[in-house]
Formats: sequence, C-alpha cells, structure tokens
Amino acid sequence: MTETAAAVQPDDEMLHWLALKMTPGLGNRLGARLAQAYGDPRAIFRASPTELAQHGILPLIAQNLGGGAAFEAAAQEVARIKQDGCRLMAYADADYPPLLKETYDPPVVLYVRGDVSLLARPCLALVGARKPTPYGNAIAERLGADLAARGLVIVSGMARGVDAAAHRGALAAGGKTVAVLGCGIDRCYPSENKKLKAEIEEKGLVLSEFPMGAFAAPQNFPIRNRIISGLSLGVVVVEAAQYSGSLITARLALEQNREVFAVPGAVTNRNSWGPNTLIKQGAALVQDWKDVFEGLPEHVRKALPASPLSESGGAAEASLFAEPLSEIERAVYQLLQVESATQIDALLDALPGCSAPELLAALLELELKGRIRQLPGKNFVKVL
Repeated sequence: MTETAAAVQPDDEMLHWLALKMTPGLGNRLGARLAQAYGDPRAIFRASPTELAQHGILPLIAQNLGGGAAFEAAAQEVARIKQDGCRLMAYADADYPPLLKETYDPPVVLYVRGDVSLLARPCLALVGARKPTPYGNAIAERLGADLAARGLVIVSGMARGVDAAAHRGALAAGGKTVAVLGCGIDRCYPSENKKLKAEIEEKGLVLSEFPMGAFAAPQNFPIRNRIISGLSLGVVVVEAAQYSGSLITARLALEQNREVFAVPGAVTNRNSWGPNTLIKQGAALVQDWKDVFEGLPEHVRKALPASPLSESGGAAEASLFAEPLSEIERAVYQLLQVESATQIDALLDALPGCSAPELLAALLELELKGRIRQLPGKNFVKVL
C-alpha cells in the first residue's frame, strides 16, 4: 500500500511543510502549534510577525519564516523524497496519527512507507534490550505474535534484539507492525535487519522523522522513542538494563499518559533491572498477552476482534503444543529451558536411553516445529 509522495501531496505543499520543519529555531512543538492554527503551511509563511507572535513565535524565528531561510534545503529534500518513492505525512494531514498529536512535541512531518492506515488502529509498543537473553527474545516474539493475532498493531524500533523479535512475532502471526527508525527512512540500521525492514514495508509500515540520508546517530534514538510511545496505547518492556533506552520509552509513556507494562525477569540477570524496577514503581506485571490486553481501555478491547486471527482466516495462534510431540521430543523439550542454553552433550547425559542419532532427529523436529532454537556450539533453548 505504498504511495509515492507526488500521489499524496502537491510538490508546493510538501515544499512548505519541509521548509517549516527546517526553519532554524522553530522546532516541533512550535511547528505543530502553527500547523494546528493555520492548517495550510503556505499560510504560515504569509503571516506577519505580529500574527506569528500571537502563537508564541519570537521575532528572530518570524524573520526566518518570512525570509524563507529553509526553502533551498527543502527543495533538495523534495527531490530526494520523490526519487526514493516514500511519502511525506504532515501534521495537518487527515491520516496523521491522532494519539501522536496529543504528545508535547509531535513531529511536524513524518516520512512513511507502507500501510499508513495502521496508524489509526490500536497500537501497542513492545521494546527491550538490544542484547537480550534467549528468554527475552522468546518472550518478545511470543507476545508480539499473541497480541498482533488479536488485532493490536505492534510498534517497535527495529533495533536488534527485543525490537526485531517483536516485529518478527507480529509478522509470523499474520498481524501488523510499525517500525519507527532512528535514521532516515532510506537507510537501514542495523544493516542485519535489511530483510526485516523490507518485509515490514510490504506488510506493515516503516516511518521516521529524520531527513533522507540521516545516519543512526546515538542522539537520534531517545528522540525516536517519544514517537514509539506516542503512537501507542501502552508500552511493554521486555528486558532492559539500568540505563537502557527502553526505560526512556517507558518514562515518556508515563509522561504521555500511556499504560506501562513490564515482563519480570531473574534478579541475577542485569537485563531484569529495568522491568523489575518498573513493576516496583507500579507498572503492570506481564506473564502473558492477557495481562496486556486486560490493561487496555475498555472501548479498545471491545473494538478488537473477539477471536484471534486463527479463527478468522489468519495465522494460527501461538501454542506450546499446537502440533503433537513424540515421546522423545517431549522428553527433550521438558529438559530445555527458555532462560539458558543446554549443550547437546548435557542432553545425551540426561537421556541415557536415547542414542545420539535419535536425539539429533528429535532436536531437528522440535526446531522445525518452532519449539526450540539452536544457538552456536550445538546449544539449544526452548521457545515459548
């Protein structure tokens, strides 16, 4: 459902929106205030300094607007957008996400590629550690699948680790997902997620507020996080260290009057510090999708499908034993853990009546059924 910029917005209007965004000293908060007051960006540039002052615009910024200081850079950006084929979504557009408008400093413009109608549906953010444990990865993927299967749009940052697992889970369940980038929409960070980004563009939505070609600078990610929480009814945190960016997202969610959920973890794991602390501070404890679903507003729950996608023609609901396991497969599965890997030699020692070929066959079957995952060094973990 990707639309080109030219098909959505006239070049002149796009030029003025970008010039507004790029005007020195203006910023998102004042830019959104002007967009709300005037609607058409061209009217903003025609306004007198006296009129602009009524909206809190200082004389120097009004001078920058009147002098068209950003139009040359904006024209170059229009050319890049048209060449790339993405779309520019402006604050005054009818399909600009309504929840994001409620935040303190919503972006004046968003670069989008994919199905923009997803922004009008109930969204839920799922974020966490970039270097999660196997347990964290499994939980994020499972929650992403279960919640997406029930009609929620999963929002995350497409970072490695929990973010990527959440997106993959949503897609695997036949659901929808939105990736909010910390770089230009024409870039992919991290590069290992190139295939995932392409799949989200095809089946979901990718968006960014950063200009074309912008690289993933460290300061971009806290800025990006306010959009992740701003688009969403709530934020679920799965593993986060003490100074994790995911905790910034949770704090922003609280400031934006959103719900905060957290998946508890072992106290010996440094990635458990974040969610465990959030729970102590009042975040809802999450054991499965029901804990999140029940924490949503009643009108949202009623608007979502009564049955998961599996009962309405979509992907099957995640289940521990959706496919029957043989006796040896069940024995191997019960020995494996989610939070730590088990080496194949340890499995052989624990199953004295099982030969090596039988064990390898059982492990392969379990992996094909999606019950386990193999890690380097012939180590295996359980997948929830």
